[in-house]
Amino acid sequence: MVKIAALMTHPPHNAPIPLRSTESIRLPRPLIGMFVRSLARTVVALLTAVLVFAAGDPAILAIRVAEGDEAVYATGSRATRGLTVLITDEAGRPVDGATVSFVLPASGPSGLFTSGSRTEIATTHSDGRAAVWGMRWNRTAGPFEIRITAVKGEARAGTISGQTLSDSPVAKGAAPSKIAGHGGHKLLWISVILAGAAAAGAAGLVAGKTTTGAAATPSTALQIGAPAITLSHP
Repeated sequence: MVKIAALMTHPPHNAPIPLRSTESIRLPRPLIGMFVRSLARTVVALLTAVLVFAAGDPAILAIRVAEGDEAVYATGSRATRGLTVLITDEAGRPVDGATVSFVLPASGPSGLFTSGSRTEIATTHSDGRAAVWGMRWNRTAGPFEIRITAVKGEARAGTISGQTLSDSPVAKGAAPSKIAGHGGHKLLWISVILAGAAAAGAAGLVAGKTTTGAAATPSTALQIGAPAITLSHP
């Protein structure tokens, strides 16, 4: 009886000790904070993904300058060709309804959009294209860059387009191709005139030689009896 009472009073060392209902496990506060922050970030990411999927917005945007890149304009002129960009998604499909901003430099070679501002906002159509044109350039010559940014939902993309303002006579006057064309016509007319002069000179030389040969040919005279009758070339 004594041994049984001792075992009941002092359980073996390897026996599990049951927890009382009033006892609880306490975690360090830093560990609890890290867990809460991680859980919050996960929830936000899931909600964002659900909203993007529901709205049909692309996860990734790609932007490319389709027209007007590396153009050269005369200082003080107006851009007639404009600048066009193409916005596509991760599968290469055109993105409709993307907001595209075009920003001109604040100093140096630059200009203003038709709105009078250095920033212009455009929206892509079903073909994924957005364009600006009619920029009025200033009178500072040199290269510059137009910064372009596209946004659709949570996705965004950016690029730059190089432009140049020139104060050279070629940029301010006719295009080089037109100048070359006029030069070709002038050379053609000069060639015709020279050919005509050469033909006229050759004809005169032949005529001169013919006249000289005819003059150098001795006349043949035929005399018949007395009185003498002379027959010869006139």
